[in-house]
Amino acid sequence: MSRKLLLVSTSTTHGTGYLEHCEEEIKNLFEGISTVLFIPFARPGGISHTAYTEKAKEAFARIGIGLKGINEFKDPVAAVQQAEGMFIGGGNTFLLLKQLYTQQLIKPIQERVAKGMPYMGTSAGTNVAGRSIGTTNDMPIVFPKTFDALQLVPFNLNPHYQDPEPNSTHMGETRQTRIQEFHVHNTQPVIGLREGSMLQIRGDKMQLLGPHSTRVFLQGQKPQEFKHTDDINFLLDAV
Repeated sequence: MSRKLLLVSTSTTHGTGYLEHCEEEIKNLFEGISTVLFIPFARPGGISHTAYTEKAKEAFARIGIGLKGINEFKDPVAAVQQAEGMFIGGGNTFLLLKQLYTQQLIKPIQERVAKGMPYMGTSAGTNVAGRSIGTTNDMPIVFPKTFDALQLVPFNLNPHYQDPEPNSTHMGETRQTRIQEFHVHNTQPVIGLREGSMLQIRGDKMQLLGPHSTRVFLQGQKPQEFKHTDDINFLLDAV
């Protein structure tokens, strides 16, 4: 498989601007590409597709790459089929997936990625790259036809993963607890991506990038920590 993916936990880290913390990785992913197709359907904070696209354009302009929103095309399917590269931004994962199904973009995206079109996701855009969106942190403000996502990788993701605070008086469930609840009913691995972390995938090779280790959850097992130097390619063989 010739897939080229960059799955980023978040678009903005503390003290940085939009996409600043992953500029080098973006350059590497889209090397030789003049214009990236942006999908703004997740609409963070409810902003318009136009406003979201302009924000992404400004960030990509800093690194010398053009960007056009899918909302600027009359035929979204044709836009995907002709795209050199794709970026799906963050926001609400349920809204994003619903729109991908409504506009019949699931299969076209899968086909283009399988043929080597570079794909980047942040937050919700990373969630939909997995098997399902069952491990998103977002509220179900709308209802997609199914939780099945793009399935560009055979596992689920939990962007913005937060570790339990040992001195916290909060009595609600932790992210770890929620993922363990998920595994009562689902078998696929879940990768918890801490802020600033990202996965770079080239074919059948995957590498963790960014400042933190990642937490991997396998059904029926204790959570495991993996560093940048650890081999996590086994997750690409999950069934």
